[in-house]
Amino acid sequence: MKVLVPVKRVVDYNVKVRVKSDQTGVDIANVKMSMNPFDEIAVEEATRLKEKGVATEVVAVSCGVTQCQETLRTAMAIGADRAALVQTDAELQPLAVAKLLKAVTEKEQAQLVILGKQAIDDDANQTGQMLAALLGWPQATFASKIEIEGDSAKVTREVDGGLETISVKLPAIITTDLRLNEPRYVTLPNIMKAKKKQLDTFTPEDLGVDVTPRIKTLKVSEPPARKAGITVPDVATLVDKLKNEAKVI
Repeated sequence: MKVLVPVKRVVDYNVKVRVKSDQTGVDIANVKMSMNPFDEIAVEEATRLKEKGVATEVVAVSCGVTQCQETLRTAMAIGADRAALVQTDAELQPLAVAKLLKAVTEKEQAQLVILGKQAIDDDANQTGQMLAALLGWPQATFASKIEIEGDSAKVTREVDGGLETISVKLPAIITTDLRLNEPRYVTLPNIMKAKKKQLDTFTPEDLGVDVTPRIKTLKVSEPPARKAGITVPDVATLVDKLKNEAKVI
């Protein structure tokens, strides 16, 4: 079984992002970039499936600028066998990414796609679901446990009320949640081995996909600063302020 793992290059989660002065977006100049944490969990899970003998090959794929090769090398250092980059400088929105991943999935003839439930930059949480719809495959989102049983996958999902366990027929799409696993520490020998692994490069045109943005961002702004709280002397004053100032009662 071939497993495809999409990974995204994002601003490192330890970095405090800043809005550009012209409010056209987030400033990423000279900012540390890394693999989306949810995608890192997906690579780890795919690697574990291969170590168990369930998967035969793990292929990492990324869509974006040339620097995404660094993210793919990290994925191969974790355990992916090879990688593919769909290289473009265009602004990629979830639907465009889903279309590119559909083309790559069909090209690779993968039986399972494991990806992070969302990216920490836009928090869209859309790509996995859109990819499942485009391929016509079953999907299991927010996975906290994955068990492959023959031609199906038993997935424990995190839902509002607790946990839900479902079974989906392969081929399928699975999106990962934080509690699925803890990614391994990438060692120096594995980083060196990853430099020698195969990394193919395509363009959206090679795959016959139009990635023209359909949504235009008008303005990006920081949330307003919270006002300082006050201490009231008694309950009567509290009720008065809630009623006349906050107008919540």
